[in-house]
Amino acid sequence: MSKSSQDYLGFSRIVSIILAIIPFTAWIFGIITRLKEGKIVAAIIRIFFGAWIIWIIDLVLMILQGKILRVLNI
Repeated sequence: MSKSSQDYLGFSRIVSIILAIIPFTAWIFGIITRLKEGKIVAAIIRIFFGAWIIWIIDLVLMILQGKILRVLNI
């Protein structure tokens, strides 16, 4: 996998966008990505609020920038 990939466990941008479109996979991969980065609080917030609120933001950012929301640097 290329080094230019940003999120979703190193998948390419196209694969990450496809996974971001599907709410369940976006929720799961968002949580896994935050846990992998060591951001436990951000992962817990995604568990409770990521299903709808953060999903829309992640989808737009994945399409426009190729990476998911990085607001909480906790």
